[in-house]
Amino acid sequence: MTGFAPLPQPLNADGAARRVGVEIELGGLDEARVARIVADRLGGHAVQEDSHIWAVRGSGIGDVAVYLDIFLRKAQKSRLRDLALDLGREVVPVEIVTGPLDMDGLARLDDLREALRDAGALGSGAGLIFGFGVHFNIEVAGARDADTVRPLLAYALVEDWLRSAYPIDESRRLLPFTDPYPTDFVRALIEAGPGATRDQVTGLYLALTPSRNRGLDMLPLLAHFDAGRIAAAISDKTSARPTFHFRLPDCRIDEVDWTLAGEWWRWVAVERVARDDALLRRLSDAWLDDHGLVTLSRQHWAARAGRILLTAGIDTA
Repeated sequence: MTGFAPLPQPLNADGAARRVGVEIELGGLDEARVARIVADRLGGHAVQEDSHIWAVRGSGIGDVAVYLDIFLRKAQKSRLRDLALDLGREVVPVEIVTGPLDMDGLARLDDLREALRDAGALGSGAGLIFGFGVHFNIEVAGARDADTVRPLLAYALVEDWLRSAYPIDESRRLLPFTDPYPTDFVRALIEAGPGATRDQVTGLYLALTPSRNRGLDMLPLLAHFDAGRIAAAISDKTSARPTFHFRLPDCRIDEVDWTLAGEWWRWVAVERVARDDALLRRLSDAWLDDHGLVTLSRQHWAARAGRILLTAGIDTA
C-alpha cells in the first residue's frame, strides 16, 4: 500500500481519527465496469441502482458510489433522460465517491488506481475536453473558530504556489470548477488574521467570493456551522458538512507515477502552514509586500511563497 502523510492534527475534538471522503472523476470506462473493478479490488458487491448509477456494497472501505457525474442522473427516469446521459458519456466523467476514510482506507483506495488504469481509465491529460478532477473532503479538526479560519488562511496564502508546484492540466484550465481565490479576498483574510472569528470570515467569504467554484470550496463547512446564513446568500444548493471541500485541479489516473498519496500531500502542506504561527505571519507579510500598489503576477508570488516554504521545510515532495 502507498503511505499517506499524516495530518499535523490527526485527531478530532472527540479524540477520534479525522476522516477523509474522496471523489475521483475519470473517463474511458463506463460506470458498470468501474463498479465491478471496485468490487473485484476492494471486495463487496456491485449493484445497479439506476441506468447510470451503481453502488458497491460492503467493500473493504465501506459503501462506494459509482455514477455518471451529471445533474441529469437525478432527474426522473425516462428514455429521454437515459438517451441524454448516453450522449454525454464521451465528455462527462464517471465518478467514484467514498464515505469518510481513515489513512488505511485512503491507502486501500490508492491501490484501486492501478487496476483502473490497467482497465483503460483515462485522466485529464487524455483529451482537451476531459476536465476531470479529484476531491478530498477533509473532516475539520473541531468546532473552534481557529479550526476553520487558520487552514483557510493558509490555503489562500499558498494557493498560487500549489498551482505552480503542481501545474494544472490545460483541459482543467478551461473550466471554472477550481478558480483561484480573488486577490481582494486574500487581502481581507490577511487583514482579519489567524485570530479572526468564523463568523467574520463567513461574512468575508460571502461578500468577496460567494461561489462553489474554488479550489477550496468552504461553503459546505461554513453551512455546517451556519446553514441559514449560507442558504440566504447562495442560490446554489450547498450540502452542509463538517469538511473542507478541497478540489484538486485534475486527475491523472492513467499516468503511472500519479498517486492519490502524492495529491494528498498538498493538503498536508496547507495544514502544516496553518499550525505554524511564525510561518503564517511571514507569508502574510510577504504576500502584502508582493501585492502592493502594483500587484505582480501570481507566478511571481508563487515563486516567492515557494522559497519561504522551503526554508520552513515544506516543499513539493
